[in-house]
Amino acid sequence: MNIEKKPNSEKQPITAEQLPGPKSRLKKRLLIAIPAVVLVILIISWAGGDKTGEIQYKTEQARRGDLTVIVTATGTLEPTNEVEVGSELSGIIESVEADYNNKVKVGQFLAKLDTSKLDAQVTQSRAALESAKAKVLQVQATRNETISKLAQYKRVRELSNNKVPSQTEFDAAEAAFERAKADYVSAEADVSKAQATLDAYETDLSKAIIRSPINGIVLTRNVEPGQTVAASFETPVLFTLAEDLTQMELHVNVDEADIGQVKEGQNAAFTVDAYPNRTFKAQIIQTRYGSETVDGVVTYETVLKVDNKDLSLRPGMTATADITVLKVEDVILASNSALRFKMTQRETSKRNGSIVNSLLPRPPRGESKQKETTISSGSQQQVWVLQDGQPEVVSVTTGATDGVNTEIKEGDIEPGMLLIVDTISRGK
Repeated sequence: MNIEKKPNSEKQPITAEQLPGPKSRLKKRLLIAIPAVVLVILIISWAGGDKTGEIQYKTEQARRGDLTVIVTATGTLEPTNEVEVGSELSGIIESVEADYNNKVKVGQFLAKLDTSKLDAQVTQSRAALESAKAKVLQVQATRNETISKLAQYKRVRELSNNKVPSQTEFDAAEAAFERAKADYVSAEADVSKAQATLDAYETDLSKAIIRSPINGIVLTRNVEPGQTVAASFETPVLFTLAEDLTQMELHVNVDEADIGQVKEGQNAAFTVDAYPNRTFKAQIIQTRYGSETVDGVVTYETVLKVDNKDLSLRPGMTATADITVLKVEDVILASNSALRFKMTQRETSKRNGSIVNSLLPRPPRGESKQKETTISSGSQQQVWVLQDGQPEVVSVTTGATDGVNTEIKEGDIEPGMLLIVDTISRGK
């Protein structure tokens, strides 16, 4: 059986590139050399090219100077001694003799109540006193009569050998004498009671005239002639007097975070809205232990003494006081921005990393936010110093701070050194 063989399909001709030889080896070498050349070009470009992408730093100089620590607090001005004058009695105001801003003296007539009713009560109680005194005279006569009668009975009994008068008559005479003595004591008590009632009404009559208890000035007047005063439940305030406005007090509320620095004898300066371009002096005379909480904020009342000889300050004015709690002189100072500055991980890598690390791709990584650094006296901090264009970290010990600058107690910081406070641009 003959089997017919089909001819083979046509084959493509073999090119020169497919044949092993010098051309094939050249192409392989080119495929290896081209990436190497590109890498070298990139390295040269990175090392000697444009430098504008490098990190630049914002700096401030360390300096030598004085530092003043201030605690700020707000409060109101008050008189040194403020007295509210009222009335213990109810009635109608007959007259008012004092007005706003009047200077008054101790005992001066301020206002007067209608005393018609009080006058009648005084007259009535004085009559009752006279009646009680007359009653005393009456019972005194009765007592004297019983004494004489009892003495007569005793003499008769002695002369009659106790036969007359009878025992019953003698006992009755003694009883009458005892009753007369009791009536006399009761009458004397009635006199004392009538005298006390008269004294009370006379006292009320004297209180109907309202007088000044101090030497001072009238701040407020809350009464007019013809006005009815009702003192049933509480004493109504008719006048408010200030003893001496040339010496005043400033009551401020100091935050609990600052009260530990505030002490008696410290000086302060304050301003009021009425005189925006003027500063007044004051001195702390008392820091109170009692606290006040307003909207969740704990404060402590502090009292400052204020000299007001020109009477420019008035009670009730709102003041903002700067209390000087500490002052240091001739120390090395660094800005708080420099103490809070922290070099980020990316900036550290850019500064210390190799060329290869800079060129190799890295997965994206978000820069973490810098934590707020708390600056306090005696704490250990770090500052970055720019030396020869390169940042160097220096450990320091801080002292007092005013919120802007901080005293450097220990550390290799000298006046004039450039302290990094921020970065201006970042390398990409």
